[in-house]
Amino acid sequence: MRTKIKNAVSSKVNSIGLPILALCWVSLFWGTTWIASKEGVKHMPALQLAAIRQFIGGFLYISFFLFKKTPWPKGKQWKTIIILSILNFVLSNGLSTWGVKYISSGLGAIIGAIVPLWIVIISFFRGERLARLAVIGLIVSFGGICLIFYDHLSDFIKPDFRFGIFISLISTLTWAFGTLYTKKKAASFNPYFSLGLQMFLSSILLFAYTGATGTSVALSSIPAISWWSIAYLVVFGSVLTFIAFIYALQHLPAQISSIYAYINPIIAVILGAVIFGETLNASIAIGGGVTLFGLYMVNYSLRKGRNQKVANK
Repeated sequence: MRTKIKNAVSSKVNSIGLPILALCWVSLFWGTTWIASKEGVKHMPALQLAAIRQFIGGFLYISFFLFKKTPWPKGKQWKTIIILSILNFVLSNGLSTWGVKYISSGLGAIIGAIVPLWIVIISFFRGERLARLAVIGLIVSFGGICLIFYDHLSDFIKPDFRFGIFISLISTLTWAFGTLYTKKKAASFNPYFSLGLQMFLSSILLFAYTGATGTSVALSSIPAISWWSIAYLVVFGSVLTFIAFIYALQHLPAQISSIYAYINPIIAVILGAVIFGETLNASIAIGGGVTLFGLYMVNYSLRKGRNQKVANK
């Protein structure tokens, strides 16, 4: 009986394909991490939560690769790892976690999806010519964002809401810079080991900041619900899902592996409405759909441009 079940599962996995299963995992669980972050920061400082999460996640990665006797990075690889730890984890992950303390998890997820817009804008200011489709995508996404915020206009009176929106936007900007820097400085170093080192280094910087500013609390005063949130974020956000994400990137075409970016906000918005009773109305649903469609147009334009460059070489 056990053999039959094992063969059936193996057959199903092979028919679907491990890369597609990895992508489905990423699409689902990175959407749920917004909910876990929202719950965790209700009861403790957001940057301390991000620091603890990244310390544990980084420690697990590093321990595994030390056990496997994987070579450490050398020379300029350290510079790349340090810069990415600051851009992707101290700033992007830290600020996005802080942001959901003041805005809904669904809104944070939608803002988090606009990274491709920043990439197009940054590329434009670097002298790259924008394709017509990318410009249309920018306009469509901006229109969708206006629809989303239509029902939140009165919330902008609140300083905390404005601050949450601001740092959430900054987090997407730093992730965009991190993405572009990764492409420019991509090294042959083990991406999983690099990820663990980035997490660990970022946690040290975040602990230093929260300690110096007095914004941390005693570990004993952190309630169980926040520890459960951290555990979920470590296991499903920092370890398993990042492994699945890198695996999907390595084995799937870019146009398929980027699908997760459109599904994560939908998962976060729906779960936020169900679990926290966050607002889910027509303007958010339609605006979110329009925004994601605009992002798809931008992403498609970027991929098309890259493919043309490769073909012309």
